[in-house]
Amino acid sequence: MAQALAEQDSSERSAVSGEKILVVDDESGIRNLLQVLLRRRGYQPIGASGVNEARKAIEEDSFDAIITDLMMPDGSGLDVLEAAKERDASTQVIVITAFTTTERAVEAMRQGAYDFLVKPFKNDVVLATLEKALDRRSLERENRSLKEAVHGTTNIIGTSAPMQALRSLIERAAPAQASVLITGESGTGKELVARALHDASDRNDAPFIVVNCGALPANLMESELFGHEKGSFTGADSKKEGLFRSADGGTLFLDEIGELDLALQVKLLRVLQERKVRPIGSSHESDVNVRVVAATNRDLEDEVSAGTFREDLFYRLNVIRVLIPPLRERPGDVRVLAQHLLRKHAARVGRSGMTISEDALAWLVARPFKGNVRELENLVERGVALAREDRIEIEDLEPQETGSTKAFAPTTIDLSSGFDLDAHLAEIERSVLMRALEETGGVRKRAAALLQMSFRSFRYRLAKYVEDE
Repeated sequence: MAQALAEQDSSERSAVSGEKILVVDDESGIRNLLQVLLRRRGYQPIGASGVNEARKAIEEDSFDAIITDLMMPDGSGLDVLEAAKERDASTQVIVITAFTTTERAVEAMRQGAYDFLVKPFKNDVVLATLEKALDRRSLERENRSLKEAVHGTTNIIGTSAPMQALRSLIERAAPAQASVLITGESGTGKELVARALHDASDRNDAPFIVVNCGALPANLMESELFGHEKGSFTGADSKKEGLFRSADGGTLFLDEIGELDLALQVKLLRVLQERKVRPIGSSHESDVNVRVVAATNRDLEDEVSAGTFREDLFYRLNVIRVLIPPLRERPGDVRVLAQHLLRKHAARVGRSGMTISEDALAWLVARPFKGNVRELENLVERGVALAREDRIEIEDLEPQETGSTKAFAPTTIDLSSGFDLDAHLAEIERSVLMRALEETGGVRKRAAALLQMSFRSFRYRLAKYVEDE
């Protein structure tokens, strides 16, 4: 077995990034040889001569993986497995066993071991098994991070600093009763933030009602918000309670508040000040306990200066301001959002096993996203619908249009004395490649994604114009 362990690994792989591996075996020859093998491949191996030493090492340090003998004088590899999983459930444990103890090795896998190796074994088998185990550890950690990002206390997706700050603000603002004004560009998720405020508040058992202030004319919007008595105007065939009354005890979300008519702004201000509602056609007011959350993509300060939005209402709404950053200012969130949206739309159409390629993710990260999260969701939904296989590629996200009008129009080209078409096309290609590199700060993978081509194709084209290629 020592000879097998000392053999040159025939399947050379790239060096790993220094994962810490605990090697547990009472036979010093096997333990030392495993440590030498792992160290040569870039790992950080630490040896333990038995169960007791292994337990002490696990208590004092954390390990990415553990390779442990099953049968040792002071205990079993199952004891090492139990200690490892109690310390960190994501630690991968590989058990070494003899043919006579394979049943116990299978039992170890039932208890959470990744795999077992039967003596005698070769170093390429050890390395391949360890590499797969560490891949699974990375995947488990990534999935846990995604779940934490997606299913955090406020359901706001994103791991970037701006989104962490946004979650913190929501958590602090949610218990308050003050009005909230949510601002941000279209497509950033203002309603999602409003729902998060409601869900994290002590009003979460009461209604959350959404009103689009630009969806109805002023006369109908007044009735919608405040209600009316039967016969109070033409068409009022029955009494209407109004959304303020319907949301009593809960949250009323006034989306696109900047669209609200000035006359209605006066009535809304009175409700916010007095906490009372008077339906159209009624002489009686009734108390309401409603938290108002408003949202707009307009600059309400400019609207106030222009006289189209009441200053007193602005200050009444703007007690707590929540600004949602545009997606282009937090490109690090694109991957998390894309994966979340992929799961959502793939599950909806029965394709829950779908993935998205690294090239496609890089292409998404490089986009400016003027339409923010709404635009990203549109692209991912398109990819789910158009992908031929279970993996989304760049062409699935934004397929080429037949008869596209985006082609270059040669209206300024003088053909009277002849024209070198190849040289002209080459210059266009060179110019576009250089422009893509400028846009991405010289990062070639992102430049390739920006031009909707593979990295290999980009390098091939670039090599015609750049000497070091």
